[in-house]
Amino acid sequence: MGLFSRLFGSKQEPAKPKEVEPVEYKGYLIYQESLPESGQYRIAGRITKEIDGEIKVHRFIRSDVLPSESDANEFMLKKAHMFIDQMGDNIFN
Repeated sequence: MGLFSRLFGSKQEPAKPKEVEPVEYKGYLIYQESLPESGQYRIAGRITKEIDGEIKVHRFIRSDVLPSESDANEFMLKKAHMFIDQMGDNIFN
């Protein structure tokens, strides 16, 4: 360990994002990525789709918070389905 590391502490690696298995819906991939916040979970995630050989991504974070990660992820999935049904590929514009 170097002198500066001993004096000022070692540089820690940033936390790696948790690998999320996407849910396929009408050709879109939905990633449920709720965010921990003050003992609850904020509804968040990504919707992706390959269009003309390019992966398009729409990320969203809602103001809603729920007591459990699984509840937040389930609600996110329902909201993503509604958003896809209403907007289609316009999500990425």
